[in-house]
Amino acid sequence: MRYTAAKHRPSYTFDSLLEFKDAGLVAADAAATVDSAAKIVDVGEGLFEGDLVVDITAIEIASNDERYDIGIQLSDSSTFASGIVQGPILAVGALETLIGADTDSTVGRYILPFRNEVNGTWYRYARVYTNVTGTIATGINYTAWAAKRN
Repeated sequence: MRYTAAKHRPSYTFDSLLEFKDAGLVAADAAATVDSAAKIVDVGEGLFEGDLVVDITAIEIASNDERYDIGIQLSDSSTFASGIVQGPILAVGALETLIGADTDSTVGRYILPFRNEVNGTWYRYARVYTNVTGTIATGINYTAWAAKRN
């Protein structure tokens, strides 16, 4: 017998060394923080492939023009002083701001697959950056952490 009412939700093992952002409201463009400090994760010198687990607990879309781009940035600099490249981006917000969407984003878990390779170059350091657009009063609250793929 198949139980069809259950949702399939992949589980991941949390590793505090791969935590990119702890809970906290984001209402303007900013790099993610953990314990109020900018968080840069050293993913190592080799290829890293993983899933960014983004748990959104609040998202403002009251004006229908809000959009939040949660992206992985990569760098060869441990301080992100230079050599920054854009990795994959998770776009959430009002349906009017999302390409081809017909539904507003909601609270819940979103998974963003990523790797530290861009155009044949491996980048050792990674961080999460949120780009906020629209009429923002409260913003978005989420946590983000990576789970390495086997």
